[in-house]
Amino acid sequence: MKHIKHCSVIAALAAAALTFAGVAPAALAANDGATQDAVVVTRSFPKTNAVKKNILAEASSTQVESDSDWGGVESLNVPQTKSQAEKDVEAAAAAAEQQRQQQAQAQAQAQAASRSAARSDLSSSGSFTVTPPDGASVSSLLTFANQFVGKVPYVSGGNTPSGWDCSGFVQYVYGQMGVSLPHYSGAQATVGRAVGSLADAQPGDIIANAQHAAIYVGNGMVINSQLNGTRYDPIAWVFPSSYSIRRIF
Repeated sequence: MKHIKHCSVIAALAAAALTFAGVAPAALAANDGATQDAVVVTRSFPKTNAVKKNILAEASSTQVESDSDWGGVESLNVPQTKSQAEKDVEAAAAAAEQQRQQQAQAQAQAQAASRSAARSDLSSSGSFTVTPPDGASVSSLLTFANQFVGKVPYVSGGNTPSGWDCSGFVQYVYGQMGVSLPHYSGAQATVGRAVGSLADAQPGDIIANAQHAAIYVGNGMVINSQLNGTRYDPIAWVFPSSYSIRRIF
């Protein structure tokens, strides 16, 4: 009996030792109550290795071969995008340019119609033949104005070849050149660019004050319409007081 108890104690100690050693406890089997054999059950697990990685280093580091050619920033084909404000500015500029072109076309058509009407009026008058100006130049202007010398009478308030006053004559001649001027000598004294003195005046300049208007032809002479009709006169005769010199061309 004592022998059996000792065997039980030994078996219990052996089982405890196997537990701490990581081995499954032995199962005891009794054989006819006299002998006991130890049955050992073991279990194996695959070997694992824990590898720690530097995640930040792997995420931020890149290796590039020394002979690789990735190009520069200037070679990247990046699509260009525009903000709505930029698109609005471009649209407004395009609309303004289109309006400017339409106005220029309308003005050109109006000038052509005016010249055509002038040619018709001159031809129908039957008094003399006038050749329209052939361009917007000083020589063309003076040649055109010269055709009326001695042929068109002075008419107060008039501005056609049937009769005109001083500012009406200047207005008509420049109008045939495509330049719109007011029908008043005082207003004509403010148009175009100012010329400082008669020494700087050039043929084609307008000479005007509140009482009279004329076209300078050079050598101190003007072509103008006055009480004796359309003619050439010295500046000192028709402008006894101060005057303005204005340049259009």
